[in-house]
Amino acid sequence: MAGPISRFNRRKMRVRRALRKRASGRPRLSVFRSSKHIYAQVIDDTKGHTLVAASSLDPAVRGQIDKGGNVEAAAAVGKLLAERAKDAGVVDVFFDRGGYLFHGRVKALADAAREGGLNF
Repeated sequence: MAGPISRFNRRKMRVRRALRKRASGRPRLSVFRSSKHIYAQVIDDTKGHTLVAASSLDPAVRGQIDKGGNVEAAAAVGKLLAERAKDAGVVDVFFDRGGYLFHGRVKALADAAREGGLNF
């Protein structure tokens, strides 16, 4: 039996519900962060597949950063994700902040992805 839904999960569900209303067939750029690392995926919700992914654990990013849980790491992950998405033919996405506030690492990742060529 499931327990009560936490405030964070309620916020995450509210964000996803709003995205579903505006989805119009575009993939979703989803962000997950922990205290040590940041992860991002471009997900096609119609098929239920992850198109591209990047994280601060990727070897391409590890050489550029000292720590995986700071703003510089988030920016590097955003650039890498934008490059991989463009190679996969994805340009237009919806940004799913996953219940996190849009500041700090989440904002740095989004700004770097925009600079890399993703539109959202």
